[in-house]
Amino acid sequence: MIKSSIALYSWTSGVVMIAIFAVVCITLVGILINFMSKGRPKDVSNDLLEEENKKN
Repeated sequence: MIKSSIALYSWTSGVVMIAIFAVVCITLVGILINFMSKGRPKDVSNDLLEEENKKN
């Protein structure tokens, strides 16, 4: 009876570590989605060279 009322483990540190891990994972996924949605910018210098070659 006494053993059932004694806390054998404190859950607070484990819950805090899991919460921090979840926040880091969500942040990394958000950064990844942000990079994917921006895409690669178009290279302007190649377009200018192609236009000059067409004129010549």
